[in-house]
Amino acid sequence: MSDLVYAGDIAPDGCWEMLRTNPNAQIIDVRTDAEFSYVGIPDLTSIDKEVHKICWKLFPGMEVNPTFEAEVLALGCTNEQPLLFLCRSGVRSRHAAAAITTIGFSHCYNITEGFEGDKDDRKHRGVVNGWKVRGLPWIQG
Repeated sequence: MSDLVYAGDIAPDGCWEMLRTNPNAQIIDVRTDAEFSYVGIPDLTSIDKEVHKICWKLFPGMEVNPTFEAEVLALGCTNEQPLLFLCRSGVRSRHAAAAITTIGFSHCYNITEGFEGDKDDRKHRGVVNGWKVRGLPWIQG
């Protein structure tokens, strides 16, 4: 079991519902710039919100972004706001949610399944689960 501490896990559908119904909820996509550009991002235009793109790890070396916490703080979010962290599969976003929890935010959630979801038997993403598979709004970067 993981020793990461954050508010909890939320499925993509639950994330969408929270974003739609809670005016203070924010989504922070922690994937790499390449993923934003080539894989796509959630489309929040119908609920008049934006996706905050802050890389947890930096491509190509995939080291943790040394300015991640500062970039999240620069958004001006408060401790009372739900912060929903998204990555490809729900792994990097768990670590990002835990990191922001350690600096005093208590409503940090990991979006399980991520944007592309788990791999299938042929090791392909985007067919088993995740934001895109669940039919939630998204656009090509």
